[in-house]
Amino acid sequence: MQATIIPVTAFQQNCTLLWCEQTLEAAVVDPGGDVERILRAVEKAGVKLVEILLTHGHLDHVGGAQALASLLGIPIEGPQQEDRFWIDRLPEQSKTFGFPITAPFTPNRWLVQGDTIRFGNQELEVLHCPGHTPGHVVFFHRRERLALVGDVLFRGSIGRTDFPLGNHSELLSSIRGRLWPLGDDVTFIPGHGPCSTFGAERRSNPYVGD
Repeated sequence: MQATIIPVTAFQQNCTLLWCEQTLEAAVVDPGGDVERILRAVEKAGVKLVEILLTHGHLDHVGGAQALASLLGIPIEGPQQEDRFWIDRLPEQSKTFGFPITAPFTPNRWLVQGDTIRFGNQELEVLHCPGHTPGHVVFFHRRERLALVGDVLFRGSIGRTDFPLGNHSELLSSIRGRLWPLGDDVTFIPGHGPCSTFGAERRSNPYVGD
């Protein structure tokens, strides 16, 4: 599997394009906006986008999802249903942050702990990791040892929990109980900023380090 990060929106959110090298089928994770930029990245990679995956319902992660889905006729999967609260509030989020008004939508599939996502010959495992938002999910490719963690974990930091329905203790439990057991060798792509590994964060992250 190949992966490329496409920074989108004024928040420089790490939208990620994943694709299967054998079939050239692709998935995009968290298309928060700048749909034309995402489409250019798809064209440059020479792949066929077949689905949209969402880690959580914040605007900078989902703002371009419905437009992209409608344009290409592809499904939206995720997050977990408890983030309906955030997706229903997309117009309010848009006004708050000065983004173009984004209408609420309903994903084709809400995801739960233990679900799997398949495109081409690739498989992603779904982990429900609440705390930053109640319905936040993480996508994990076991063979590639790669996790897409949205705003759960960052290099040297963790996700904010001061938004409505955020829960700091839940976030810490998600990281320690769902992410750390995957292994120190796992590389993760966060929702913002540079990549890291779970091992590096266990050694040095001031919020969740050992």
